Amino acid sequence: MLHFTPPMETVGLATPMTIAARMGSGWSTTPAFVNHTFPLSVSVNNKTRTSCSCRRRDDDPLSTFSAYAVLGVQPNCSAGEIKAAFRAKVKQFHPDLNRDENETSDVMIRRVIQAYQILSNYTPSQIIETECLDPFDRPECEAFDLFVNELLCVGKACSNPCVERASHAFTFVPSTGTARAFSQDQGEDYQVQSAVGQCPRSCIHYVTPSQRILLEELLHSILDVPYDTSAEAEFLYSLITKAKFENNRYQKPKKKTKFSTQHVDWF
Repeated sequence: MLHFTPPMETVGLATPMTIAARMGSGWSTTPAFVNHTFPLSVSVNNKTRTSCSCRRRDDDPLSTFSAYAVLGVQPNCSAGEIKAAFRAKVKQFHPDLNRDENETSDVMIRRVIQAYQILSNYTPSQIIETECLDPFDRPECEAFDLFVNELLCVGKACSNPCVERASHAFTFVPSTGTARAFSQDQGEDYQVQSAVGQCPRSCIHYVTPSQRILLEELLHSILDVPYDTSAEAEFLYSLITKAKFENNRYQKPKKKTKFSTQHVDWF
């Protein structure tokens, strides 16, 4: 994990309370433009999929009994068995292994993380830091999913809102007033690329599906609590920075040349 911790004023990190205060008072500031990153290549897949990043607040929280069921373990199991079950479930529902069922994969991984959080008493940031850094160290594919860092987003106060530029990919969240991506696989869409590249706060990022799910879970855990979450916010920032660095280095696996070892008689 990167240990670079920028000053809070530099990156504009905010808590849910400050976001609400900004939006309620018509807060605005002169945006500082920085270098923007576009996807390194263009996807040939024209299919789009709905993102599950808008985790419904009315979803019933998992009970302890349900948490055991999600992980597929018995209530009398050990901590080691719970950890092993968590890792197995994460692999089972990995987006790279469920390309045709991405939405289902998103939902299940979120439930698995929530179940492990209940049974281990770990926070989402602790779970990601100890168990789920692999997608940030070794991206599973090219980064074409969209993630909005809502701690930086100023929502409708933005001078160049992504929701207006690409309304088919972004929407405003009623509870916070910030922007959020609700449609994925938009890597080749010019309007989306324009929205990402011209974001005044540079808060929209291209990430892989696995990275997106973990970043969204960490973001939601920050937005859902009223107390100070500056440490979690800094961890989120470090993960985004690491994802950008590793995603820029990602190379597609080379196809192996097919050849035959059998003798060919030309005559």
